[in-house]
Amino acid sequence: MELSPVKSTLRIALVGDYNPDVIAHQAIPLAIDDAAAVLDLTADYDWLATTELTSPEDLVGYDAIWLVPASPYKNAEAAFIAARYARENSTPFLGTCGGFQHALIEYARNVLGWHDAGHAETDTDTEGRMVIAPLACSLVEKTDAIELRNNTLIAKAYGRPEIEEGYHCNYGVSPEFSQALESGDMRVTGWDGQGEIRAAELVTHPFFVITLFQHERAALEGRPVVLAQAMLRAARG
Repeated sequence: MELSPVKSTLRIALVGDYNPDVIAHQAIPLAIDDAAAVLDLTADYDWLATTELTSPEDLVGYDAIWLVPASPYKNAEAAFIAARYARENSTPFLGTCGGFQHALIEYARNVLGWHDAGHAETDTDTEGRMVIAPLACSLVEKTDAIELRNNTLIAKAYGRPEIEEGYHCNYGVSPEFSQALESGDMRVTGWDGQGEIRAAELVTHPFFVITLFQHERAALEGRPVVLAQAMLRAARG
């Protein structure tokens, strides 16, 4: 089998509604630039507003996709399109905070058959099963420890079994969906001290990693964002 050539220039799609006041949106370009410098490659990124992403064809040609924080998105369907496109086309994918939440809903609907899967923040007028539910304790501007599952993409990226990262969210995985996750290829790879799900990844995919925490914030402190490096490394080939 002929190997694909290693790429020196990458195109990254940042799917979400850019807001200069959102801390994560300030951090993500820095995280990508630093990761590209470490890997000695060029990474060009485009912010794709959810109102402008209406079809999977809009993502063709990108080497990686990052479904970024700051939901509710103006057009939630765009988030589902991005997650599904990456999942089905083996495109390296990161989802953080809102990206984590919407990637799980897409997986629930299209892989596990939860066609009524919903988000408690936005699907308030439906009788659907909530994949994402209110957290028992808010994680807005909180930092917490996360235990990582051994021999996973995220554990290999960090190189240690426990990390500490920051959050900005009020919603996480519902208890009902936590049990359902055990039945498929989306595996839980990170938990907090109470056993609540904080990270997951697709074991059948080259690189599909999602976190409730916003690891990209490390870039604002001058620290490397190891998952951004891992995504670019996967995209490079």
